[in-house]
Amino acid sequence: MARTETEILIAGGGIAGLTAALSFGRAGYRTLLVSPEPPVTEGDADGSDLRSTAFLQPAKHLFEQVGLWDDLAETATPLNVLRVVDTVNWPPQIRDSREFLASDLGEQSFGWNLMNWRVLQGLARVLKDQENVELRFGTAFSSMVSRDSGVLVRLSDGDSVAAQLVVAADGRNSAVREAAGIGVHTTRYGQKTLAFVVGHPKPHANVSTEIYNKGGPFTLVPLPDLDGQPASAVVWMNPGARAEALARMEIAEFEARMSERSCYILGPLHLKSERRLWPIISQRAERLSAQRVAIMAEAAHVIPPIGAQGLNTSLNDLILLRDLALMAGREGLGGEKMLEEYDRKRGSDIRRRVRAIDIFNRVTRSPNPQMQMLRLTGMKAAHDLTAVRHALMRVGMGH
Repeated sequence: MARTETEILIAGGGIAGLTAALSFGRAGYRTLLVSPEPPVTEGDADGSDLRSTAFLQPAKHLFEQVGLWDDLAETATPLNVLRVVDTVNWPPQIRDSREFLASDLGEQSFGWNLMNWRVLQGLARVLKDQENVELRFGTAFSSMVSRDSGVLVRLSDGDSVAAQLVVAADGRNSAVREAAGIGVHTTRYGQKTLAFVVGHPKPHANVSTEIYNKGGPFTLVPLPDLDGQPASAVVWMNPGARAEALARMEIAEFEARMSERSCYILGPLHLKSERRLWPIISQRAERLSAQRVAIMAEAAHVIPPIGAQGLNTSLNDLILLRDLALMAGREGLGGEKMLEEYDRKRGSDIRRRVRAIDIFNRVTRSPNPQMQMLRLTGMKAAHDLTAVRHALMRVGMGH
């Protein structure tokens, strides 16, 4: 069997893993990425990721640094306003709402929304021209032996790889994390989210709208026009059985239910894509490093899809890991000092974010009238107290 030598081996071919490969490659490191499956880069293909992500300013800056933003910019929709709507009863009735403006902080936008499959498409295109990055799809991480001097990885095809650093970006069920002996804390909510694309008659005006009711938020995130009509990506959280029933529902009935759930804020909604289901959990790795191993993205943390924190937190992992690698230089790459610093700095931020989103999800999904009143009170306080509003917006924007 063949043996390869590289500086960095990345396990995982999702957005986080591919962005890591591009980032380390652009930083000058010989990088090998392995993934059981190639990325699905067309929105109408089987298995495509129909979720969207609002990429906040640190993520956009990273994409600019690694030469990806030029590929994505044309289809990125700026998010200039976040509208939060509190509703009760069914069909939902609007009780109150607030708008958070990026211009309050002197910024034009909170972030830029992109379909996840479109980001994967851009990454695949840009990575083709990255000479010191090798992509091996159809091959997975199997096992590893770590030493002070480096790590030897066995792949699923029997080949081996000698590396200075292994980066685990292989998802919530990470084989690398398990091989490193790192446990996880997991919270299951019994919720699932539906992700899909809709068209609507009213323009979204670059406003992202989160509508709260029992079960979780219904979020409309702006997209470029589709078929000559305004369009938005939707993330709709519900108890698992309800989400599954909605996913099976005939289109006409589903459109009626989702239009009711949206309170017709953008007019009647029309389904423009398949509906994809995703389980909702919180998960946090007990630590972010082991000998010669760094844990990042969903291998390190899983956060419910609230406030655009999930993938942006993953890219914050990558930004720090890349910067620490550059500071360590080739002699210190993957060494104990570099990885301890990564664990220390990212660990505290991840714990705070996972805890905050967990509490927020429990409050916003509750059918309990007292909890719903707490939700309304919290929304008002978060907006109406200027210092609180500005602080929350800075955190939400990734500052």
